[in-house]
Amino acid sequence: MASTDVAAAEVKAQTTQAEEPAKVVRHQEVGHKSLLQSDALYQYILETSVYPREPEPMKELREVTAKHPWNLMTTSADEGQFLGLLLKLINAKNTMEIGVYTGYSLLSTALALPDDGKILAMDINRENYDIGLPIIEKAGVAHKIDFREGPALPVLDEMVKNEDMHGSFDFVFVDADKDNYLNYHKRLIDLVKVGGLIAYDNTLWNGSVVAPPDAPLRKYVRYYRDFVMELNKALAVDPRIEISQIPVGDGVTLCRRNY
Repeated sequence: MASTDVAAAEVKAQTTQAEEPAKVVRHQEVGHKSLLQSDALYQYILETSVYPREPEPMKELREVTAKHPWNLMTTSADEGQFLGLLLKLINAKNTMEIGVYTGYSLLSTALALPDDGKILAMDINRENYDIGLPIIEKAGVAHKIDFREGPALPVLDEMVKNEDMHGSFDFVFVDADKDNYLNYHKRLIDLVKVGGLIAYDNTLWNGSVVAPPDAPLRKYVRYYRDFVMELNKALAVDPRIEISQIPVGDGVTLCRRNY
């Protein structure tokens, strides 16, 4: 084909593509917990690397949670996979979770821990936890979980008073009331061991941390945004920890205790 014919063909193809409406691909993960700009790219990650490796109990719980009216609160499947791998990498055994909801991240943790591993799990709503409990029991990991209903701060305060509890946790996952994240951090830094990890969820908060002041945001997003940004600033200058803020799910900040 002559060069003029090739050029004409390219122009025609570009014109045709421009005339055709772009096909919008929506990912299938509950709660739109991805910060990727492309839904198609996120769906590729889910279908290629996450869903094929997702344990059957976690898949079942994810699907059950998707039917719940508050499903925005759940941990995304890719984040659940990340947490499970992370726990194995650090050989975690004694862990804590603040904020449980139906237990997707809790189940990921329980499956990753050794048979004698322990999770202190706290949430103000037992009813939501009971949705996932039958699946957790069927998975054979319920014996690892010590669930306590109620606010976490009083429990943490009691543990801080007990010197034997200092440095006793390998890993802590926080996905709860954002206005208390700094209060949790002040206590958890004593309870996690040197070299242990604290993971704070939602630290990019729907991307609102970079939204202009007059941006149209949902009320709950706007309300908690300042608390999340205050946490991020505090973690960035805390000499007791090393941090890495990772854009998985809605943003996860890992904090390794230095001393």
